[in-house]
Amino acid sequence: MTVIHVDQEREVKLFRNGRNQAVRIPVEFELPGNEAIMRKEGDRLIIEPKKKSGLLEWLATIEPWDEEFPDVDDGQLPLEDVDL
Repeated sequence: MTVIHVDQEREVKLFRNGRNQAVRIPVEFELPGNEAIMRKEGDRLIIEPKKKSGLLEWLATIEPWDEEFPDVDDGQLPLEDVDL
């Protein structure tokens, strides 16, 4: 990933893409992937690469399990070693 220093800037043109306003991102400012997160802070637009979510982030989004797990009888476990 390319590191962009704060002092680097480019003048860009805004244009319409259907009902949306758009901006062409110069090659030296390209972001990885094909999705990004945009937020507004005052008059500034901040665009950041969308982070890939891992297992912990996904687990944080699911609803808690309300049902009780059934008891497991030791007699139901295999008596011999199983090759996986």
